This record gives sequence, structure tokens and C-alpha cells, in this order.
Amino acid sequence: MSEVLEILKKAGALLTKGHFVGTSGVHIDTYVNKDALYIHTKETSRVCELMAEQVKNFDIDAVVGPALGGIILAQWTAYHLSKIKQKEVLALYTEKDKEGVQKFTRGYDKFARAKNILVVEDAPTTGGSAKKVVDIVNDIGGKVVAVSVMVNKNPQNVTSKFFGVPFFSLAEFKMQSYGAVDCLMCQKGIPVNTVLGHGKKFLETKK
Repeated sequence: MSEVLEILKKAGALLTKGHFVGTSGVHIDTYVNKDALYIHTKETSRVCELMAEQVKNFDIDAVVGPALGGIILAQWTAYHLSKIKQKEVLALYTEKDKEGVQKFTRGYDKFARAKNILVVEDAPTTGGSAKKVVDIVNDIGGKVVAVSVMVNKNPQNVTSKFFGVPFFSLAEFKMQSYGAVDCLMCQKGIPVNTVLGHGKKFLETKK
């Protein structure tokens, strides 16, 4: 088992054999609860050190992650890249606007423009959130040189081809996933987790 999976398991952040709803609305049986990891600074730092090591040969000026979870990953990964490269690597993040579109706020776009960018994410189900960050970086004139994630739960579809740039993950963990309409877990009556993920929102839409 990879080091990152061992760290996640020890932190109680890798949950399997459940019924969760991801950001994209996909129903999944595996969930990476990044919040259970992030309270442990030593372990979070180590995960991001591993992410930094994977991309140390790329010319990187800044690390960008989508809020909220991507903020912590961007901060720690930039910290370790700064140590490795012996230069300051900036930590930036994007936020969703009212329409759910990822955007640079707080004037961060000026720090990403004309810079080489590493995009980081925790454990994508579809890769959609990270892809939106890639697109917004390109739109404002930055250059995404790579995408890096902790765990790739969808190795068949979340790939370098999907992002259009080199893609790295510390571990792969295949999961069962279903659309909301044809979810076998729903058909079997397995309760949706309403504490983690977007299960509560999903159930509210069914009322």
C-alpha cells in the first residue's frame, strides 16, 4: 500500500463501503475525508511533500488549488517546493462564485498571470473541479504545467489527456460510482451519508 493511503487510513480519512455523493453529484462507495487529514499538520505536510517531490523537475512559480480543501494542499505543497527549489513558490487558490464557477478572487489572478502553475486537488471523482482550475488559470494568462492529486479514484478517466497537461497522483484507489438515476446503492436501500460529501443536498432535492 502506498504511503499516502497508509497516512489517510491512520487519520480515519479513507472511508470505504459507504454510500456518498460527490461534488459532481455522482454516487460513490469510497470517500476521502480530507478534513480528517488536515487537522494533523505533520501528516498533511508529509502528503504535500510527496506531491512536491513528484513534480520537482517542473519549472513552477505557484501552486493553485480550489477552495476549500485545495487551499491547504496548495499552501503545504508550495512550502515544500520552495524548500526543494530554493526559491519562493507562491500558494494561491480559486473560489466558486454564486453560479458555481471557479474564479480567482482577492487579486490572486495577478500572481498567476504569466506564471508556471501547478494545480493540486485532493481526491477527484470526475476531475471536474481541478479541470475548472486549469481552465481559469489558462484564461487569465497563466500556464498550467502539471496537475497533482493525493488519490485518483477514477484512473480510467482522470488522466493527463483529460487535463491536457502531465498528471500525477500519489495513489490510485478504484471505487464504484453511479449516476443518481441508476445508482445500485440507492436501489439496494443503502442509506446515503448525509454528514460527508453532498448526500444531504441530494436527499433534499428528492423531497
